[in-house]
Amino acid sequence: MSERIHIRGGRVIDPARDLDAALDVFVADGQILALGATPDGFRADRILDARDRIVCPGFIDLSARLREPGHEHKATIDSESRAAAAGGITTVCMPPDTLPTIDTPAVVQLLRDRAAASGCLRIEPVGALTQGLRGQDLSEMSALRQAGCRAVSNAHAPVATTRVLRRALEYAASHDLLVIVRPEDPELADDGCVHEGPVSTRLGLRGIPYAAETVAVAQVLALIEHTGARVHFAQLSSARAMRSIGRAQEKGFPVTADVAAHQLHLTDTSVEGFDAQCHLRPPLRARADREALREGLRDGVIAAICSDHQPHEADAKLDAFPATEPGLSGLQTLLPLSLKLAESGGLSLSRIVAALTVGPARIMGLPGGRLQPGSPADVCIFDPRARWTPDETTWLSAGRNTPFWGQPLQGRVTQTLLGGRLVFDGGIPCTP
Repeated sequence: MSERIHIRGGRVIDPARDLDAALDVFVADGQILALGATPDGFRADRILDARDRIVCPGFIDLSARLREPGHEHKATIDSESRAAAAGGITTVCMPPDTLPTIDTPAVVQLLRDRAAASGCLRIEPVGALTQGLRGQDLSEMSALRQAGCRAVSNAHAPVATTRVLRRALEYAASHDLLVIVRPEDPELADDGCVHEGPVSTRLGLRGIPYAAETVAVAQVLALIEHTGARVHFAQLSSARAMRSIGRAQEKGFPVTADVAAHQLHLTDTSVEGFDAQCHLRPPLRARADREALREGLRDGVIAAICSDHQPHEADAKLDAFPATEPGLSGLQTLLPLSLKLAESGGLSLSRIVAALTVGPARIMGLPGGRLQPGSPADVCIFDPRARWTPDETTWLSAGRNTPFWGQPLQGRVTQTLLGGRLVFDGGIPCTP
């Protein structure tokens, strides 16, 4: 039986309703019951003191790999669900590059069942664009749609030909599926491991040029005119690509974009010393790109910030830099890195919260991302001034591969509610 919860004394920020005010929030039957005055006859089973804290919708992460099924030596749905709850994240969109690939309704159901068993997180499986992500034969998108997938993607795997990509976009459009594209031309990327520029030259590492991203974006934009497909460009890294997408949006193209939180702070100089924790894909770009991506967030070209969470076992980062596995663990740093933009990026707190809530909800067509009577009570309460350090005592993800390990961060979640149930409470992790 769900609790009746009174969240008292907090500053409520709900960008979906243009709301920023000191209000109490009342939860009953897993839903938002009311905001403001106490409803008639309401008696709370639990009171959460939110004084000096922000109360907002639970965060929606557009890209998080939970490593299950197929890569349980790196992490599991259970471990990463707990980390997500500690990060204020109530919904994650899971790319299809699991083992087996998310290309059948059976795998979609498997993921939903395991998420339900963990009890800490909503999972939105993203279906595979092509069978086995091999880039040739199209997946059964109709069946994936019926199984509940809202989007399809080929993750980091390339599509074999432009003809196949056009067919895939047409097929997805016919079933009203969003196509998520991680733009990178594989021939131009050419097994690079860092941004192509002075740093890659100095370190003697093979670089990935801007053109790898901009050419891929241009190709998809050209095909959208022929297919009418809705496309989301995921984890942008370059100013050039972002501006191309902005121009397409001005022309009315049905395109959206997100950026990973770390791309808004780190640059290619972060790989100095061959720091494998900064081996990422897409690579960290130049400072000018970082500033342009922040500008894209301010202007609304980029509608969402994601974690691009990719937990690894320790050995994955211990080889020579090009041989290490790209990616970082980012569920618990999503909030503090986003909040840092209020100081360094010139973004308002409301705009930051929007990029973590209603922005991704609208991209995916999800009902969450808002605090409205009758909506699911997915709620995040955080202290924007609290300082904490990622270390053995605070980190819940199985992957400790983060360049922010041991660095003080500001902004910490104190409570997370999922469907009106308290799944994280002041350092106490979720229990199913």
